[in-house]
Amino acid sequence: MAYTFAGLKKRITDFRHKKVLVVGDLILDEFIWGEVSRISPEAPVPVVLTKHESIMPGGASNVANNLRALGAEVYLAGIIGDDEYGATLRGELDQKGIYTYGVFVDGSRPTTVKTRVVAHHQQVVRIDREKAEPLQEGYVSKIIDFVKGAAREMDGIIIEDYGKGVITPRLLKECVPYARRYDKVISVDPKEEHFRYYRSISVITPNNHEASRAVGFKIKDEKSLRAAGKKLLEMTGCRIVLITLGENGMAVFQKGKAMTHIPTVAQEVFDVSGAGDTVIATFTLALCAGADPVRAAFIANCAAGIVVGKVGIAVVSPHELIERVRVETDTPRATRPLQLQDS
Repeated sequence: MAYTFAGLKKRITDFRHKKVLVVGDLILDEFIWGEVSRISPEAPVPVVLTKHESIMPGGASNVANNLRALGAEVYLAGIIGDDEYGATLRGELDQKGIYTYGVFVDGSRPTTVKTRVVAHHQQVVRIDREKAEPLQEGYVSKIIDFVKGAAREMDGIIIEDYGKGVITPRLLKECVPYARRYDKVISVDPKEEHFRYYRSISVITPNNHEASRAVGFKIKDEKSLRAAGKKLLEMTGCRIVLITLGENGMAVFQKGKAMTHIPTVAQEVFDVSGAGDTVIATFTLALCAGADPVRAAFIANCAAGIVVGKVGIAVVSPHELIERVRVETDTPRATRPLQLQDS
């Protein structure tokens, strides 16, 4: 399929006219940046001399951050704890212009925090603080009510299932059919244990390993990839399956159509953290802006190629994305035979 720069640029420019609701597990990403010059005498581990620290919205809030950076009007629903981390996360979201009316405080659980220690552009260790049990039913009801109240005004809804307790079977059973009633684009970043609840959504975006676990066999070559995509379409009843393949790009599956493989456009890879969030945000926005699934995937692939070239959790601006799309449409990459054994 040929991609014209003018057509793709128009879709990206139209992002600013779209409204998207993100529902899911909210995470605060904390980074400790430093240098390593010696090994600890206490244990065979590096000693990191801290230079500075930073924070970023993570999980579903990183998807919201990606959407906002691309120009969309963004609403967020989820849970934070009654703690300093939760207040910090809400403050970051408010500062970025993300609407947090659907973010509720649950004093019985902490705000989920992922702390990454990075030295010389390499992640040394990650420390997680979380309570991953399902939400109390009262908080599930609050999120459901918010989603139902907001859904009619949205162009798209993204469900971010990180397995931290916000996305429950009840929430999916009530919210998905309601959003479908208004013909909204519904995208899900899935967890394999919930696949049977993602019925009749628009898009599902598993990575290679998530897709393998969901279908019950390893994706190791092009034949097994095609079989997995077909089975996921049947299992979920969704219109589109987008399987991300890391250094092998991504594969688009649609009912009644052949698989389309889109090779990666990454030039340098420093950090893959958050790349999946960028993909689902950009892909969903492109669909909302009228792009067909293959062109939407091409745009999302370009966005992912940008963020993995940055250190830490990163986002993409419309200007960066348009420039990368221009480069890739001027000099398209040849599709190579898929080599998935080591992915």
